[in-house]
Amino acid sequence: MKFAIYGREFNNSVLPYVQEVFDALERYDIEALVYGNYHQFIKDKVKLTQNVSIFNNCAELIGHADVLISLGGDGTLLDTLALVRDSGIPIIGINFGRLGFLASINKDDISSAFEALLQKEYTLDKRSLLSLESKHNLFGEENFALNDITVHRRDNTAMMIIHAYMNGDFINSYWADGLIIATPTGSTAYSLSCGGPIIFPSSQNFVITPIAPHNLNVRPVVVPDDVSLTFEIEARSAKFLVSCDSRTETVDRSVKITLNKANFYVNLIRLNNESYLTTLRNKLLWGIDTRNY
Repeated sequence: MKFAIYGREFNNSVLPYVQEVFDALERYDIEALVYGNYHQFIKDKVKLTQNVSIFNNCAELIGHADVLISLGGDGTLLDTLALVRDSGIPIIGINFGRLGFLASINKDDISSAFEALLQKEYTLDKRSLLSLESKHNLFGEENFALNDITVHRRDNTAMMIIHAYMNGDFINSYWADGLIIATPTGSTAYSLSCGGPIIFPSSQNFVITPIAPHNLNVRPVVVPDDVSLTFEIEARSAKFLVSCDSRTETVDRSVKITLNKANFYVNLIRLNNESYLTTLRNKLLWGIDTRNY
């Protein structure tokens, strides 16, 4: 069995947990495939297993790993999408950050998580993605997002006007600082902080959530995930920003973007001792009421 390891640079407080990951790989005789930049950062900080090789891109990962382990927070896990792409390689995140909604394994549970992986005590949680199309080929081959695609203003305080269409039919003109189009996975991220609803991962929906709208009667709207969404921008500024998860491009206001459901899924590993509802309650304190405890 071969596990791929991906991570970002970290402070020294994380070192014992990174060492524990590699100790577990050694203990269970698991071959490790470590992301090149991460390997360069940790090679003099932790004791690596003898059976370690390096990968630098998706071509060197796909077909060479059974599982990808993300070491860090939710942002680190989102980075792995550019490497896994449509390969179906399952991803599990060990949380070294703060919230850890997607990277759900606590850093104190590394050993038990490895045991569960080896014993196949988990399920694969299929998550849908958004894909972005434009004549400018924004984001190249990485034009997909697990959480959300966001349109927002760039360099002044003036509101944008975003004209939205669904399958060619006019939805609304949003006077706002921007617009979030979120997957069910992303419904608990930026969209939630802007007043959007929580959507269960298997719901087959997307949500359109305005950012600071200047209309009292404009609210987030949930749409089916089999529609095509198109957005046109009207603004004083000549430039605006488009974000695909953590990747951002500055584009001209003449650019029209079209969003569809991506033609592949991402497999997140969910251990048998956790569920989406327990994650909502434990991580977001959803529905917490002292009368229930």
